[in-house]
Amino acid sequence: MKKKLNKKMIRNIIIVVIMLIIATLILIFSPNFKKDPNEGKINFIINNNNVTGKMKQELFIDENGVVYVSMDDIENYFDGQIYYDKENEQIITTSETKVAVISLKDKVMKVNGAEVKLLGTAIRKDGIFFIPISELGNVYNIEIENINNLVVTVDSLDRELIKADTTKKLSVKYNTKLISKTVDKLEAGEKVIVVSEKDGWTKVRTSNGKLGYIKTKDLTNKTYVRQAIEKEKQITGKINLVWDYYSEYVNAPDRMGTTIQGINVVAPSFFSLKNGDTFSINDNAKRGGEEYINWAKANDYKVWAMFSNNSMRETTSKILNNYEQREKMIEEIVSLAIQYDLDGINIDFENMNMEDKDVFSRFIIELAPRLREYGIVTSVDVTAPDGSENWSLCYDRDLIANEADYIVFMAYDQYGVSSTTPGTTAGADWVEANINKFLGQEAVKKEKLILGMPLYTRLWKTDINGKSTSTVVNMNQIEEKIPNANEVERKWDENTKQYYVEYDSEKYRYQMWLEESNSIKEKLNLINKYELAGGAFWEKDRETQDIWEIAQEVLNT
Repeated sequence: MKKKLNKKMIRNIIIVVIMLIIATLILIFSPNFKKDPNEGKINFIINNNNVTGKMKQELFIDENGVVYVSMDDIENYFDGQIYYDKENEQIITTSETKVAVISLKDKVMKVNGAEVKLLGTAIRKDGIFFIPISELGNVYNIEIENINNLVVTVDSLDRELIKADTTKKLSVKYNTKLISKTVDKLEAGEKVIVVSEKDGWTKVRTSNGKLGYIKTKDLTNKTYVRQAIEKEKQITGKINLVWDYYSEYVNAPDRMGTTIQGINVVAPSFFSLKNGDTFSINDNAKRGGEEYINWAKANDYKVWAMFSNNSMRETTSKILNNYEQREKMIEEIVSLAIQYDLDGINIDFENMNMEDKDVFSRFIIELAPRLREYGIVTSVDVTAPDGSENWSLCYDRDLIANEADYIVFMAYDQYGVSSTTPGTTAGADWVEANINKFLGQEAVKKEKLILGMPLYTRLWKTDINGKSTSTVVNMNQIEEKIPNANEVERKWDENTKQYYVEYDSEKYRYQMWLEESNSIKEKLNLINKYELAGGAFWEKDRETQDIWEIAQEVLNT
């Protein structure tokens, strides 16, 4: 009886063990054989990643073979700033060098101002916008393939592409596990796209658009069809820019026969808005501008012409908020940049409505690609991120920096014309604190940030009632503004990294925080400390000559 029980117990134990082994094998290998969640859907492969299950809306293909992707998915994968212009019923989408305007009414698209006929236009379906991505290959610089209405592949043309041939008949596996399901079968000599290689396995994409793994040893004739394209910078090393301001009522400065040591970019005030309800521009380059450009290029200086709104808040608002006027402004700037063979445009829009922050960003989003198509740099001047509505909160610094090539922090007028308390124009502690704001809360990339520095200061005058006013003093005028300069003590302020002077007259106390070689050097050192793109100076002819030598030395330009 005992023997029978023991045999029965042993048999049961063996059965349990076998069942546990089977269950374990099922747990281990069943994920490799589970049903494809994307089965029955048109699969969408972007740069060898199957994003079908992550899309907000399924793509669809119409009777003409046009592939449609929802605007939300376009925003997620191709253009984070795609925009619906409700007033004109059109979709505006941008890329590195293209701006496309797609009508919801007609099968027409404008790409960088040129009209293109479409097989299918943008449509609204159940309240959702769908974009004909198969018509946007040139816009997004992508190659699109529709494989039997089952798989749509998208490859960026600036990314590396490698192909190889199979050496024999192969099964493409779901993963590299010992046991894995087959996702596709290949014949000998069949071409595949090489996605990645690791531990003797190669991830491939087949001609059917299937992604999977085969043994690396089973591939031959590996060929680079396309090398990755690296974006080249116009200037290698640090940028050292000086603004060269002159009004629309005089000719451009005559710089012939002169050089500016260490400078590699000049930003003359060539263009500005005219006051009015519609766009019109002052073309200051007509007055001696061509001679100025010839001088700059003869000295290997890049010319990033400044385009200013002259702080005209209402005119700026009317133009920015009207798409047709905004487009006209962009077309004119691009045309002028080409006409004068400029290397860059420096946008200097100040004193704007806080409510116009988004439309100003749209202006930069739509302008930068148009200029970039011709190798022209876009830089945008902004103030410190503080609480002023019209002078600070009107900028989306993160977005501007992402879309433009550079963002320029105008690090001056810490205490400006509207201040009632005497203080420095640009203390190093304040400048550094705001650099950290740009790189931190504003999320601006360090390689995009140029630090603007003043070549002037302010002389403060306070009466016996404590009322303070100030006047601008250029760096090269400081000595003559201090009476009995040899007798006035200059105290070094370790916080502002500036010399401070004060003196009295019968009715007033005078105070000045000096901008000179030592204070400028301290600010230039911040550029290297935070690995910023470079520096900029406002403005030419206010400086002392030693400033250029110091800038060249610190920035190594």
